[in-house]
Amino acid sequence: MSVTVLIADDHQIVRQGLKALLEREGFKVLGEAANGQEAVQMAEELHPDVAVLDLAMPILNGIDATREILRASPKTKSILLTMHTDRRYILEGLRGGAKGYVMKTHAADDLVRAIREAARGGTYLSPEISEAVVLAYQNKTEIPPDPLSARERQVLQLIAEGKTTKEVASTLDISAKTAETYRTRIMEKLDLHITADLVRYAIRRGLVQP
Repeated sequence: MSVTVLIADDHQIVRQGLKALLEREGFKVLGEAANGQEAVQMAEELHPDVAVLDLAMPILNGIDATREILRASPKTKSILLTMHTDRRYILEGLRGGAKGYVMKTHAADDLVRAIREAARGGTYLSPEISEAVVLAYQNKTEIPPDPLSARERQVLQLIAEGKTTKEVASTLDISAKTAETYRTRIMEKLDLHITADLVRYAIRRGLVQP
């Protein structure tokens, strides 16, 4: 039986290329999502064996989408595609439940192996990612606990992407007052006072790419 896959990337041409590659290798692509929020919804509906997620997606990034998919469809294994070997992103992703980390530059070579490994219950890391993980272990790199809830991280990402309070409310299907309450709570928790500081924090945490 074919391994079923969900693809999530905000660039249509990338999704098309990945779909062609995976179908050529015998995988069944159940759906394509243009952002992390769509990916979570589709995973909940379709329950694919594997979700291939771009790390830097709008509305909900790949790391938080991985966490949400794990809750919405526990049997779905997530693989993150990235351009970055930054240890923080890698460790956050693995801590969030990712079963694979593939460099976009090597996707054609590594992704098929990663999907097969994840479908078997294993973990696959591109060589550059493996090196970064080993260095992080040797240097005892630790990520400080995140003070924000999953919903607060999502609100923060939307703010960092330049969304207004009304747009945040509309995207998350909440009231403008609730969105403003989240914004205030985030600033209080992080002890930050202006939007520019929130953007810098979001970049440091890997919620958005610089």
